[in-house]
Formats: sequence, structure tokens, C-alpha cells
Amino acid sequence: MIDERDLIFHGVAIKRHAGARAIAELVGLPEPRVSALLADAVASGRVVDTSGAFILAPLTRVALEARYGLHFAELRANKGFEAAYLAFERVNKSLKQVITDWQTISIGGNKVANDHSDRAHDEAVIDRLGEVHEQVEPILAALAAQWPRLTFYADKLLAALEAAEDGDHEWVSDIRRDSYHTVWFELHEDLLRIMGRVREE
Repeated sequence: MIDERDLIFHGVAIKRHAGARAIAELVGLPEPRVSALLADAVASGRVVDTSGAFILAPLTRVALEARYGLHFAELRANKGFEAAYLAFERVNKSLKQVITDWQTISIGGNKVANDHSDRAHDEAVIDRLGEVHEQVEPILAALAAQWPRLTFYADKLLAALEAAEDGDHEWVSDIRRDSYHTVWFELHEDLLRIMGRVREE
């Protein structure tokens, strides 16, 4: 399985410009340990510190991706994990449609940006988001059974969904917080890196 240093680099790659606390939460390591290793990586030029938010240096990113095959060989060979990953990809298509319908609305046959003035439309979309979550919950449990760190995403997704259902609709897709779509996107990136796949555009 992946070593501590590369796990932190993995977290930096997924979070894309986040601080030590967010990276520590994602990778499941104590924040002081993550901060110390990030400081060492910055000093050696492997990671770039942009005002407290970290990104991988280009050579570090390439080297990390080259080592994924070694780090995740066991998970890639695990039939249960692979089946759960493929199930996630199927549900991902439904999630993408839900988010599209959240961000846009059809007026006169044309798709325009959703100004969220139609409460009935928005509530219907959030209901569908809840249905997607019901589908993905057992998949997340199957993934976390093989790598418990992934429980992080299940907890974050549920919290975002509950906040959206309680009326704070920014939790559906706002990129400035751990919204449902933001967390889902990071989960998908995590799984793609674990499995050695690329995101379909």
C-alpha cells in the first residue's frame, strides 16, 4: 500500500491547492505530521507552497503517477474493489445529469443558467440527488471495506446532502466549500488515480 509521503502527495494532487488541514483530513493522517512532511517537501522543491495552499511540483506529479502502479497493485487486483469502482462509474453518470439539471434549466427549449428562482425545480433536483446518494452508499461501503480511508468521502457526502436538504442549497455544488459535487469530484479523482484510469471528458 502507499507510503506516508506519497499518500500526502496523493492528497495534494486530489485537493489541488489546499492547506495542510484539508489534506490531512483527506488522507487520514494527523495534521502536525502532514504539515511537517509538507514543509520538508517544500524545502526540497517537491511541493510548492502558495500562501499556505500546496501544489505538486511538475516532476513530483509525474513521479507520483509513475509509482501508483506499485502502491495500488493490491487494490487494482482486488475483484471486489474493482467491481465497486465500476459500479461507482455507473452512478457517476446519474450524478453528472443531476448536477447539470441543478446548474441549468430549460426555458423555451433552450438551456440557460439556473437562477434558482424555481423552488419546485430545485427541490426536485435535490430529491434526485438523495436518490443518487442511496445508490452510492453501498458502493462507498464496499470501497471503504478494502481501504478504510475512503470512509472520509461517505461522511462528507452525507453531510453535504443533509445540509442541502435542510435548505442551504450552496451545499449541492458550490466549489468554495465541501459541497456534494466538490466532494464527489475529489472522490472520483481519488478512484481514478487508484485504478490507473483517466477521467472521461
